[in-house]
Amino acid sequence: MPTYVIEREMPGAQDWSKDQIQTASKQSLDALQHLGIQWMHSYVTDDKVYCIYWAPGEDVIQQHADKLGLPANRIAAVRRLLGPQTSE
Repeated sequence: MPTYVIEREMPGAQDWSKDQIQTASKQSLDALQHLGIQWMHSYVTDDKVYCIYWAPGEDVIQQHADKLGLPANRIAAVRRLLGPQTSE
């Protein structure tokens, strides 16, 4: 299944409490189960959240965002993975 990076502009995301993070994560997982998406992990920066998903397509990712009322400012398909192992 293709891998996607979703950029979400979410001012103040870095200040979420543990309870807010737990609630948002549970709501997201509940919605993902019905859409055929697998959430791998997310990176929180100052005012953005970058989510890594396995999904059948961008349209399903947008449906998930719409269902939860989350922004999906940019959805990009991962074409290649780079890391220390690619130097060999």
